[in-house]
Amino acid sequence: MAHNATYAQEEQESADVYLEEYTDEFQENFFEALKQKGIQNYDRAVDLFLKCKQLEPDNSVVNYELAKAYMLDKKYVQAQDYAIEALLSEPTDYWYLDNLLTILDKQGSPMETVKQRIPYENKKLQLNMAVSFFKMKKYEDAQKVLSGLEDSQLKSDLNRKINDSLEKGKQEQIATIAQKKRENVDDDPLTQLKAQMEQLIATSDFKNLLSESQEALDSYPLQPYFYYAYGTALNITGNLNKGIEVLESGLDYLLDDENLKNKMYKQLSEAYSKIGNTQKANEYLNKINSGL
Repeated sequence: MAHNATYAQEEQESADVYLEEYTDEFQENFFEALKQKGIQNYDRAVDLFLKCKQLEPDNSVVNYELAKAYMLDKKYVQAQDYAIEALLSEPTDYWYLDNLLTILDKQGSPMETVKQRIPYENKKLQLNMAVSFFKMKKYEDAQKVLSGLEDSQLKSDLNRKINDSLEKGKQEQIATIAQKKRENVDDDPLTQLKAQMEQLIATSDFKNLLSESQEALDSYPLQPYFYYAYGTALNITGNLNKGIEVLESGLDYLLDDENLKNKMYKQLSEAYSKIGNTQKANEYLNKINSGL
């Protein structure tokens, strides 16, 4: 209900109470759905997310979560439809696009099958797509998308990493050398950003860490440390589900940084523990202990 100065005081109070109840009902269903999804009770999770959609039909996060729940339940047609609906709401959101591409990959379907249903001409969407294809090791698909984009630092970096991967074995050596060079330059923006993140973590300033790490990850989507920082901030500020997704995605970009890998495993173990998935929590905890 819209606020209106002509309403009587009692009517306004009634409206406020209604909105509070509405929000509580949505939140109760939403967080229970996340819990059910976390313990692999996908049918129940879908039912609860559909209740949330009835309450907030245009909520893109609900569409996104419905897509993920249907995908985990191997109901790919429904998953694809909700993934597209979420992406249409926010075409530049990397995670919405990545979810759609994952669903297509599960079906063995190429992007061309849904190209007409999404705002494909959006350049940020195409850049996100190239990054997602790279993460999925679909290097030729990533190169094809990049070829239609204007030159940029990110395009150059991504092309270089793709070429390294296609040549086999060279990626780790080149990336390690490049990383050491960056660390030796005091005014390197990456080094400065990492130092800022470390300071925010050390002082437990997770509210600022959330916004700064998200911005850093958007600018440097190939840097695993920013996945760790953003995932940590999400976990501690209560968005465990997305925190897990960010951290697990960041593992794909790790090379030989064992310290960072163990930090990410620790965050994942704690997050899965909080949502009640003890199997996954122990799995990541064992990775730390075993050194694998």
